[in-house]
Amino acid sequence: MSRMPDFIIIGAMKCATSTLHDQLAEQPGFVMSEPKEPNFFSDEENWAKGLGWYSGLFAAAEPGDLCGESSTHYSKLPRHPRVIERLQEHCPDAKFIYVMRHPIDRLVSHYIHEWTQRVLDVPISQALREHPALKDFSLYTMQLRPYFEAFGRQRVLPVFFDHLLRHSQDELERVCRFLAYGGKPRWKEDMGAKNVSAERLRVSPLRDLIVDFPPLAYLRRRFVPQQLRDRIKSLWTMRKRPELSADDRLRLAEVFDPDLAQLGQWLGMEELSCATFKERTRDRSWEWVSEPTQG
Repeated sequence: MSRMPDFIIIGAMKCATSTLHDQLAEQPGFVMSEPKEPNFFSDEENWAKGLGWYSGLFAAAEPGDLCGESSTHYSKLPRHPRVIERLQEHCPDAKFIYVMRHPIDRLVSHYIHEWTQRVLDVPISQALREHPALKDFSLYTMQLRPYFEAFGRQRVLPVFFDHLLRHSQDELERVCRFLAYGGKPRWKEDMGAKNVSAERLRVSPLRDLIVDFPPLAYLRRRFVPQQLRDRIKSLWTMRKRPELSADDRLRLAEVFDPDLAQLGQWLGMEELSCATFKERTRDRSWEWVSEPTQG
């Protein structure tokens, strides 16, 4: 019988989903997909590979193992409109984990990611006007509501970025309780953070061809000083983290604050806003207390 995931980390993008994925992969009894983000139910070219390809990602699972994957495209509405119906059909019993970060911090990290991929090549203030996805993917209630309506809120676990990084062991245990894991998880402190945006190199096919060619790689390591290599590497690195103007931050808060207020209502968290987000979320785990249809 084809194996399908027991749970999926659905996002949000740039919120430590890769870190959580890798930490779960280190626990006995978990089989996490490789690649980490198959994006099977969202991306048409991956959907075309078929269910056999997708279920093969979990072929190593033994009876009793928990299988999971982590595709942030599943919470990128309205870009991928068919995700929910496909999940309902093929993963009707799955659980979902949704990691949330301060929405403006997430947006900036998202912008850096898109810059490295050469999707965006304009200043961040211009990108805010021209690329609505930067804001859409930080509207957490907009992304969560379809999952609540399709699967019920009890099947979606809210996780917060700052709490996950500050209270890693406790939060890993909470995630594993949600998944009905029977073991004793241990957070691996030596693994570090994954996919840190500021450390990513901008896409360059010519550079990659040179770097990956074995004879040149040997010569580079043997004869080119590390200091010079670092200087050359900096040519493909964002030298200064983009900074939002005070006006841009004010406009973003006007967009995000109503969404965060609704999220706070769902969680029983008072006065959640851009100004209070980190304070409210870093030292406590939260669970849903009200139905998403309220408000």
